[in-house]
Amino acid sequence: MAGGAAGEAQCLSYTGCNFLRQRLVLATLSGRPLKIRKIRAKEEDPGLRDFEASFIRLIDKVTNGSRIEINQTGTTLYYQPGLLYGGSLEHDCSPSRGIGYYLESLLCLAPFMKHPLKIVLRGVTNDQVDPSVDVLKATALPLLKKFGIDGESLDIKINRRGMPPKGGGEILFACPVRKVLQPVQFTDPGKIKRIRGTAYSVRVSPQMANRMVESARGILNKFLPDIYIYTDHMKGVSSGKSPGFGMCLTAETINGTILSAELASNPQGQGAAVLPEELGQNCAKLLLEEVYRGGCVDSTNQSLALLLMTLGQRDVSKVLLGPLSPYTIEFLRHLRSFFQIMFKIETKTPEEEHMGGEKVLMTCVGIGFCNLSKTIR
Repeated sequence: MAGGAAGEAQCLSYTGCNFLRQRLVLATLSGRPLKIRKIRAKEEDPGLRDFEASFIRLIDKVTNGSRIEINQTGTTLYYQPGLLYGGSLEHDCSPSRGIGYYLESLLCLAPFMKHPLKIVLRGVTNDQVDPSVDVLKATALPLLKKFGIDGESLDIKINRRGMPPKGGGEILFACPVRKVLQPVQFTDPGKIKRIRGTAYSVRVSPQMANRMVESARGILNKFLPDIYIYTDHMKGVSSGKSPGFGMCLTAETINGTILSAELASNPQGQGAAVLPEELGQNCAKLLLEEVYRGGCVDSTNQSLALLLMTLGQRDVSKVLLGPLSPYTIEFLRHLRSFFQIMFKIETKTPEEEHMGGEKVLMTCVGIGFCNLSKTIR
């Protein structure tokens, strides 16, 4: 399955700027060259945006021998993937998107490097668009562990927080390499036993965090007693360059499923000021919404779970998900074109009323992906 000479692997071509990360990640893993045309061709400012160019540079850093060609206007991209190399790296992410935008894709690629990845990413740690670093740390890392990617070295550490528009945050992401992934049977999410969270504030009064915690607890305490929300007030250099505050909540079930929700305040100078009380309440409501959607993987990590199932050994994997997000549906189409893999999709209506929304049971047989670049010691 690992594409040998690029001539043999057939080049896939796409049009438009959507799902750029999905396409580049899957091309890298499958070893198939990729051509994307008409990237924002009809807009006044055509071509790749700065955050996409930064993402392509990041892909170039973690691989060895990739060929990337972009035309003058930036509307056509040709990418011939090299080998995933890894090692110790640094990358400055574009402040127009969160670090989560880059980290989500690194989580997909990191287990298949030649050397264990240790990367420092700088930029915006928490914003309103991308999943924050807190959420990925709380949800994506336990998911990787389910597939057998664990050990001391799997870690996301937040050294500094950075809020938009200026950023200034810094995180360290480390991940061990694996030769093969374990298949998973993950069909019973279980009942929720505890809620944890972080309320953070940077360059504003530390009281903001406490006010958010109070209002979130006001809603969540009606449902269960075991709630603990940490307050995280960063000072000085570690608080980045812009003021802001926000909250990230996670609900953990008896079977180890982790569902998450988060909210951040409006960036400085954009939109109306948000009251910390309102933000805390809305974040708690978002968490309840996510619990209603349910499933064994929350909506931010659906595509990561499906990718790891696809790349597993030639054995059956099953995962129960909540309603599929549009991004996940497109990801399934991409998996079919890059890896020729189809999932069996069954909708499950919960037997009891109070078990939340409709669920989807995803079943597939892994392609037996083997990390050929991992050095055998």
